[in-house]
Amino acid sequence: MRVLLRISYLGTNYHGWQVQPNGITVQEELQNALQSVYKTRPDVTGCSRTDAGVHAKEFFCHYDIDTLIPESGVIAALNSVLPKDIAVTGCKYVADDFHARYCAKGKNYIYKIYNSRIPDPFTADRSWQIARNLDIDSMNEFASGLIGTHDFVAFSSAGRTVENTVRTISECEVTREGDIITVSVSADGFLYNMVRIIVGTLVDVSDGRIAADSAPSVLISRDRNAAGFTAPAHGLYLNKVFY
Repeated sequence: MRVLLRISYLGTNYHGWQVQPNGITVQEELQNALQSVYKTRPDVTGCSRTDAGVHAKEFFCHYDIDTLIPESGVIAALNSVLPKDIAVTGCKYVADDFHARYCAKGKNYIYKIYNSRIPDPFTADRSWQIARNLDIDSMNEFASGLIGTHDFVAFSSAGRTVENTVRTISECEVTREGDIITVSVSADGFLYNMVRIIVGTLVDVSDGRIAADSAPSVLISRDRNAAGFTAPAHGLYLNKVFY
């Protein structure tokens, strides 16, 4: 039987989603919990590979198991043994050919900027503090130029593992609520560090280092140096996965 879990987590204490030898990861903690519940350790496949420090408001993963436990029981059992910064928020038995990653039609990421000179300890690990005032009008002008189907290689780090760098962005918007600026990006797929590079570029636009109307030329250049820097990981959230 294939089980699909919906989880959420704060990434502050983890070296990303995927199991690795040099640090604790979300996948490892989830597998530890599954082993505690099922007395076996199933492989877990995630919908994405979030980096160290990145958070997820909605993340999906699947595993195969022979033991039938009611869906509500799976949720309760896993949450009783998981760390407090990881929560199972949904569980569903799905077809054996369902794949948490390959069946996803798109994702929405949000990035939180705390735009204030005064530190806020409650947002310190969950947003990027920028003291100088940011111009969201110019940021939105650039962001609107990214919407559509383009080659986003200029917005990808060298560590990417895919050859096809064409993606379709359906939404790219910057909003402000008090001191919190939120960048929301929805697309059919994302390249390595793509959202963080977009955010860094938008900050460069606000600061006048990159022209607000230059998104088309940056895309056409296919040059990573034409875009901005990579924003810190701790402001990034996987917000929604579309199936």
